[in-house]
Amino acid sequence: MIKKGVLTVISGFSGAGKGTLVKKLLADHEIFLSISCTTRAPRVGEVDGKDYYFVSRDEFERMIHEKELIEYAEYAGNYYGTPKKAIEDSLSEGKDVILEIEVQGGMQVKKLFPDAVLMFVVPPTANDLYDRLKNRGTESDEQIGIRFEQTVRETHFIKDYDYLIINDDLDKAAGQIVGIINSQHNLTDRQSEIIDDLAKDLVDLVKEKFS
Repeated sequence: MIKKGVLTVISGFSGAGKGTLVKKLLADHEIFLSISCTTRAPRVGEVDGKDYYFVSRDEFERMIHEKELIEYAEYAGNYYGTPKKAIEDSLSEGKDVILEIEVQGGMQVKKLFPDAVLMFVVPPTANDLYDRLKNRGTESDEQIGIRFEQTVRETHFIKDYDYLIINDDLDKAAGQIVGIINSQHNLTDRQSEIIDDLAKDLVDLVKEKFS
């Protein structure tokens, strides 16, 4: 019997290092990353179909209308969303799936997939967050300020997540995430079919051997 995969949502402040963390997880473990769609322009080095599916606003709104997304959100003037079919297929095949999405999307996923595991990634301190954004060199001071305003709003959602991951050491943070995912496989409510089959076999054995 194929065990259903674990759906893990990874969110976090912009600059908290969640992208680097997800890349390490994919490199070191058998985990499927769902590729999101976005209407924002690609950053330097990003590849369509690998980092994101870069689509027009009209195309994204068509996907919303056709219910092809399990979640979507508008962040800093751009849409971000997660295609539905690839995730459902992967979970049914027993693959563990990671979604790297914003908090609004995380809340939507939790409604559709109540057994999804939500993790929120943060840096050790606020100063670390500022330094990471500044050193990234991809945004102006004004844009960084907008990011920080969004970060303040996102703090109100952290308690809605299941786990807080402090990304002060990449290996340690990745190990925590993998440990949590592995523990989810053994939760009894994820193994209901196995439990039911075992109970039936025990009943049949009792009838055969002791009746």
